[in-house]
Amino acid sequence: MAVTSSHNHQSCIKHAFERADAICLGKGARFTPLRKRILELVWNNHKPAKAYDLLDILHKEDKSAKPMTVYRTLEFLQTLGLVHKIDSLNAYVGCTHPEQNHSCQFLICGQCGDVKESCDMGVFEAVKASAGIHHFKVERQMIEVHGVCMHCLDKA
Repeated sequence: MAVTSSHNHQSCIKHAFERADAICLGKGARFTPLRKRILELVWNNHKPAKAYDLLDILHKEDKSAKPMTVYRTLEFLQTLGLVHKIDSLNAYVGCTHPEQNHSCQFLICGQCGDVKESCDMGVFEAVKASAGIHHFKVERQMIEVHGVCMHCLDKA
């Protein structure tokens, strides 16, 4: 999602935290200060965050921060559906609707780096149907589409 001047990003972060609190409470999981901080760093903007970039920021705040701590925290957040891993970038983005169990497509701008989460059920059903023709059962589906966002196209 391209962040425009009219976009209230603090509202995104606030909304993400409200949902994370509710999801953790509902699942009996602890939303510790470290988990909150890493979720905040992932939501810092709409660009994917790499684990080692998060570690660099955390290390400035706490010299004892370790890579495994960041990876375990990201795994926790991913398990609860609060973040998605963009495999092709080896990076993470905040989930825009973690309350729903969903398969998504990620539209990744190669120029500005923004990522837009799209959950088009038509795409999901098309992949599922194609897999069925080949006698293949889809268990998880995540599609990453690389291209150029409209914001960057307009600037060109």
